[in-house]
Amino acid sequence: MTQETTIRLLKLAAFGSVCFGLALVLALITPLRGVFDIFFDLVHYPLDGQQTLTSDSGRVLAAITGGLMVGLGAIVWRIVQDIYPQDPATGGRIILLGVWTWYLPDSFGSVMVGAWFNVVPNTVFLALFVLPILLHSHSQRAPEG
Repeated sequence: MTQETTIRLLKLAAFGSVCFGLALVLALITPLRGVFDIFFDLVHYPLDGQQTLTSDSGRVLAAITGGLMVGLGAIVWRIVQDIYPQDPATGGRIILLGVWTWYLPDSFGSVMVGAWFNVVPNTVFLALFVLPILLHSHSQRAPEG
């Protein structure tokens, strides 16, 4: 994978993180809440309508989580903009450290509270960051022939 493609994909993943975080925060005051009610019900499979974004604690955690997702996306964007083009190895290591240290406790905690299905979208989200970095790194090491 070319460096340009990798940068484009990582920026897309960062943008997706920002959009998800903003949507989660906006769900506190807009009809987007219905979408997240379905999402929360899905990660606590089976779909039974029992999990919603209505408790005070759930709402503050949605605000915190949304803010953190926006921050993660913004940080990755700046790394991809300012570090990755000149030093893909360092930029990639920083991004991988960030996404793996998010993924492992988030997924572990989700399983511990019975929201095991959350590991599925977590894994998809993780792949959006990890795969471009790994594919670019692999293409850099591949012998030209």
